[in-house]
Amino acid sequence: MYSMTGYGRAEYSENGISLTVEIKTVNNRNFDFNAKMPRAFIAFEDKIRKCVNEYVSRARADFFLNFSDNRENIGELQVNLQKLSGYKKASDTVSDFLGIENDCSASFFMKCPDVVSDTGVLDVTEFEEILLKTVVSACEKLNEMRKTEGEKLISDMLSRMDMIKELKDKIAERAPFVAKEYKEKLAKRIEEALGEVKYDEARLLNEVAFFTDKSNIDEELTRLSSHIEQFRNIVKTERCGKKLDFLMQEFNRETNTICSKSNDLQITNYGLALKNEIEKVREQVQNIE
Repeated sequence: MYSMTGYGRAEYSENGISLTVEIKTVNNRNFDFNAKMPRAFIAFEDKIRKCVNEYVSRARADFFLNFSDNRENIGELQVNLQKLSGYKKASDTVSDFLGIENDCSASFFMKCPDVVSDTGVLDVTEFEEILLKTVVSACEKLNEMRKTEGEKLISDMLSRMDMIKELKDKIAERAPFVAKEYKEKLAKRIEEALGEVKYDEARLLNEVAFFTDKSNIDEELTRLSSHIEQFRNIVKTERCGKKLDFLMQEFNRETNTICSKSNDLQITNYGLALKNEIEKVREQVQNIE
């Protein structure tokens, strides 16, 4: 199991070439890839995306690429004299029109667009293999961190699942006494209201039977037991975040039904504690890929 949160970094440096890849992932419902890289490498973005997607199936992945080429004789700077002449004439025209000194220096003209360019065109296709190998290395380090985080999440969620089972067992232990206590309380209230007048015990039993059927939570407890077992099996698989998210909704549904049907303060308190633990697990599930 992998957490959706992680960070991986890999470097390549040889013969004047320096290349650094960083990948940061955070929670997201689906795979969302965002890349920041030199313009010359944009042609590789789709390949990089597919490569990262092989390691990360669900998360927002921010990809950063830094590149420098310090090799000798990779190209000389060229001055576009036509552009330079145009900028010079324009500056003279402005100077004459305003009647002020033309203070434009050589360095000013060098900063003007398209005046100075690199004659050596960088062909990044030669770096494709190096780039993709570095991306794979960064992804592997990313997944090492995500797996470590995932193992911590599993440990925490399973301990909370033990607490959920314990609360479920307490509810199951308490449930059989609810109808019995209801019968006793109802009979006592009738006796207090009627005094020595004899009441129809059959109607009392019908009322108790109706209450028992209405407040019965056996099905909900059985489904909770099933959900707990499913949870423990699912966390053993990879990329199970969506399954667990759906399963936690089912946990909540059964617990809400128990609280609404129980009509017993003790069971309601257990149910509220149960909902609290389920919510904590649900929050952790949001971090699972």
